[in-house]
Order: sequence, then structure tokens, then C-alpha cells
Amino acid sequence: MGSGGLELPPGGEGHEGDSADVPPGAVSLARPMDATGSIGPDLEWGADAWLEVRTRAQRAGRAYIWLNLVEQRLRAVVAAVLRPVYEPVHGDDWVVAAAGPAGQEWVQRAVAVREVSRRKGYLLDPADDNVLSFLTLPQLRELVVQHWPCFEPYVDERRDLELALDELEVTRNVVSRNRALSEAVLGQAERASARLLELLGAAGDVPSARRLPVDAVEDLVGDRYADVVAVHPDRVRLMRRFPAEDIFGSARRLDAIGIGLNLLVQNFSGRRLVRLAESGCRVRLLFLNPASSAVKRRERELGMKRGELSRSVEMNILHMRRVRSRLRDPGAFEIQVYDETPRFTAYLVDGDGADGVAVVQSYLRGARGMESPVLVLRGGSRLVTSQDVVETGLFPTYREEFEQAWADSRPVS
Repeated sequence: MGSGGLELPPGGEGHEGDSADVPPGAVSLARPMDATGSIGPDLEWGADAWLEVRTRAQRAGRAYIWLNLVEQRLRAVVAAVLRPVYEPVHGDDWVVAAAGPAGQEWVQRAVAVREVSRRKGYLLDPADDNVLSFLTLPQLRELVVQHWPCFEPYVDERRDLELALDELEVTRNVVSRNRALSEAVLGQAERASARLLELLGAAGDVPSARRLPVDAVEDLVGDRYADVVAVHPDRVRLMRRFPAEDIFGSARRLDAIGIGLNLLVQNFSGRRLVRLAESGCRVRLLFLNPASSAVKRRERELGMKRGELSRSVEMNILHMRRVRSRLRDPGAFEIQVYDETPRFTAYLVDGDGADGVAVVQSYLRGARGMESPVLVLRGGSRLVTSQDVVETGLFPTYREEFEQAWADSRPVS
């Protein structure tokens, strides 16, 4: 007899789940069997299932980092504004006093969770042993709304703040319950988080963020990857995420080295280059000499017809000469050629300051530039620095290589 009062069938031979000898009202315990004879469900995850969970984890992880940043920032702002008001009178209970009668229920729940965390040893950092650390994002928002006159001098727009927090609420619920997060909702959450950090006075102050926005993950673990902020399998995918206008459009200095510099010559119009140079941008372009033996070796590597690559490079150089001829100050637009074996192509934008961005590709034996992997580097100061390493970025390495190659090259008249 089972615990629910139902009679269970015997498990001996001759008493299978589909046997006619099972008395009425008994619960069948027959184990499922598939067509192959195996018992039980198939617990294996196929490639599609792994791809799905990996995508979910990636999106949830990115969203969690943004939410974590916003929550920490909002908690710090609430403490900075309200603690001086309530702590002198209420001491350690200043958060309870700030919540007031309207927030008694959720603030007492936070107090109870804090006590449980104390008893069970969940408070690993003494700095978290306060009620404020146990308030959720909606509860922190409630404190801001209740005390808006205190926050008004520091936050420009209350409506923008509340709208951004509203947009984050969907993401917060999805992430906290480990549900699927769509790419559209993730994008909305990232934009709302960036807006909130800006409103709360914690926007990124990295100069190159105007051209290459600082990613939340980069901001936290940037030291793991030196100054590499993006890697693309080929130039096509680079251009989808980082168009030529975004790379070169606001440059004040542009240094480029490669074979034909197609990323610049073929994706950024001559008219735009003229306007860029006339606005004060200084340009130095270093092409592989189309008459050198290195061009012929590269043609053989790529299986190109004889003279095909040479003519392509020569046409690009002629196009850049026409651009230079239209400038009032041709000296600000320098073109030179080198005769050495080409090792990489690099576009260093504003490489002389803290606002630099570089696009770098190594030359592979059997792949053209369009098909080669691309690194995007952020110049200037690193976002996250290690006490043990002074500078491990790649940007200075390529900048130095360019300067050495430029010094050994010849000008194009």
C-alpha cells in the first residue's frame, strides 16, 4: 500500500506494468522503454542543445554584469546621499529609518535575510554586513523616489532615471530566474544600464569610448586580454560591427601600413578623406612597393595572376595621390612605400594619444586581407592595470613597428 492509499503492483516476474493481473486502483510502476530497448530517458545533450545553453549563458552573464554595475552604483549613491541625513540620529538603523512606514515590509525582510546570512556565514566581506547591501534594485529605487528632493541636486532627470530602471526590470527578472534572454532585450538592458551609469555620474571616462564604447566585460576583466577589445574572424565581420566611418571618421591622426590598405582606400571615400585632412587630421600611408619582389612573392602565395596584386596596389596609391593633390596642405597627407616582406597591416587612429584605436591583421600564406583574422586594440591607458605589469598592450608594439618601417621607407612624389 502506497503512502497515498493506492495499492502498488508487485514487482516480481509476471507482473509487468501492462499486465492484466494488476488489481483495480493500483499505480503502475512500469519503466518506459524506447524502440531500441534502452530504459529511461535520453539524457545526452546534442550540439544544438549545447549551442542553446551556451548562448543563454553568454547573454545572461553579460546582463548580470551590467545589472551588478548599476546596482552597486545606485547603492553607493543612496549611501552617499541618505546616510548623512539619517545616520546621525538612527545610527546603524539609518536604512530602516529611511525606508519609513511605506517600506517597513521590504526593509524588515532585508534585515531578516541579513541575520540569516550572518548565522550561516554567508557574509564573506565585513563591508557587506549592513542592511543596504541586502536591498534589491527596486528597493533602492524606492528609496530614491521617496527622497527625491535629496537626490535632485545630483541627478538631472528623474523621468530618465525611472524609465531606465523600468527597462531593466524585465532583464532583472529574467536573469534572476535563469530564463532565456533575447538579444533584443539584452541590447535594451545594456543601453539602459549605460544610460543609468551616466545619469549617476559613473560614465566611462576613457577618451576612445567616443569611437569604441567601453564594454562592461572589458571594463571588468580588460587586463586579461591586454588592450585587445575585439577579435573578428575576417574583415567582413569587422565592417559589420565597426564600419570604416566609425574607425576613421573623427580621426585627428591616421597612420596605416600594409600592402594595399584596402580597408581605408576602398571603404572610405576620397571626398571624406579630403574633408578629414582639411579638418586637421594628419595622415601617413605606407604601401608595399608595387614594383618590389615582395609583391611577386605575395602573388604566388595567393595564387594570383602575375602583376594582379601589383596593379591593385598601384591603383590605390594613385587614388591617394589624387586625394593629396586636392589638399591645401599636401604635407599633412604623406604617402610612402617600403620594399620589405609584409608582415601585417595596421591602421593606427590617434595613436599618439590616449584616444587611440588600432585595427590589425597578420598576413596568412593562403588568405587575402579580407579573409584574415582582425584584432581591434584600444590605445592609451589600460582600463584595468595590474600592479605587477607596467604595460603589456599590443598597441605600442605595432606603433613602434610602424615608425621603424616609416623611417626606412621612401616617399611617393
